[in-house]
Amino acid sequence: MTLNNARHTPINLRQSGAPRIDMLVGTRIRKSPFWHKSLEHGVRVVTVYNRMYHPRLYFSPDQGGLLGEYEYLTKHVTLWNVAVERQIQVKGSDATAFIDYLVTRAMTGEKELAPGKARYVVLCNRDGGIVNDPVLLRIAQDEYWLSISDSDAGLWAQGVNAEGRFDVTIRELDVAPVQIQGPDSAALLTDAGVKDVQSLKFFNLVETTLFGSDVIISKTGFSGEEGYEIYLRNATRDADALWDGLVAAGEPHSLRVIAPGHISRLEAGILSYGQDMDLETSPYEVGLDWQVDLDKPHFIGKAALTDIARQGVSHKLVGLKFGGRQIDWYNADFWPVLNPQTKDRIGFVTSAFFSPRIGTNIALSRVPVSLTEPDTEVLVQIPGRVEPLEARVCTTPFHEPARGMNRPVGGGSQPAQT
Repeated sequence: MTLNNARHTPINLRQSGAPRIDMLVGTRIRKSPFWHKSLEHGVRVVTVYNRMYHPRLYFSPDQGGLLGEYEYLTKHVTLWNVAVERQIQVKGSDATAFIDYLVTRAMTGEKELAPGKARYVVLCNRDGGIVNDPVLLRIAQDEYWLSISDSDAGLWAQGVNAEGRFDVTIRELDVAPVQIQGPDSAALLTDAGVKDVQSLKFFNLVETTLFGSDVIISKTGFSGEEGYEIYLRNATRDADALWDGLVAAGEPHSLRVIAPGHISRLEAGILSYGQDMDLETSPYEVGLDWQVDLDKPHFIGKAALTDIARQGVSHKLVGLKFGGRQIDWYNADFWPVLNPQTKDRIGFVTSAFFSPRIGTNIALSRVPVSLTEPDTEVLVQIPGRVEPLEARVCTTPFHEPARGMNRPVGGGSQPAQT
């Protein structure tokens, strides 16, 4: 079966808002190795991501909340607890063959990923729906890590190889990442003792020791700013050493601990799994068609994606700009998008924030293909407003990242790399 416009699990468009309720912290949801450090630094709001507690706000209202964190990210240097990016190891003599079958991009021959490099990839199911969009790290000739977004990609990978067709082991590792993001990130890591960090190329890796802990550092991150991810081995044991060392090294650079910068990632057109795309979304709907190599002999979802590429799609993800009050908090619901003439519901907003760089509210929205041309007018129904707001379709990214490596594709984009 190929994906079409009729979803089996409808998007919930009920505007239930964001009530102030307590979140139960219990043993069923995992705490990351850095959880206690987030508490020490005053985390105010958390969510659940990959079955782990995940910080979403540290700054107080007096400090500007999310917009204050955004300003700090874009002007200084910040530390993020992103241990929710769980690391799934694929290791064995068939590791490359298995990865090539699992992801939609070609991973063999001239396009094989060399050890010491990373790549953004997409995993699809048989119907062409996106299962996950991890960063893939090649650690060794026979070893890859999937740094997964918010879905059970580790279980999916194990299920794909349930009958042992490929000679690989698939397991989660005691590896937890943090991110150092902001214009002073390279200077901080240099002071911390990382050699030649300034020359590290985008999506390249370096293995080293940092504050007595074994780490892998990549020039990547979930923002449009300069930044790095630090993957800590033996994370349960060494979390304190790495975190405290980075905080100390960051003092001369005025380091602050903040939540992942969703305003910056939205400006850069970076998609958020489960929000901007999900299992019933194909890459062709969200501007990730460059991730699909239909010339590759075999991979999961090839037949369905071939049909979708030939037939086209009915809806796509686009950028929107609109006025009204500044959107300074995560949208708790998918906001309806309306036809400006008939007021019929034609789509929905997936992510929205006020962009200080652009000077207006920006959003990603799923709309019919007929309404994807730049400057097309639509209406956005914001909770709490009687009348919908006028919005204009625009290309993405809204802002070209400082690293200059984002590729605008359709309505969305993700970091491009070799």
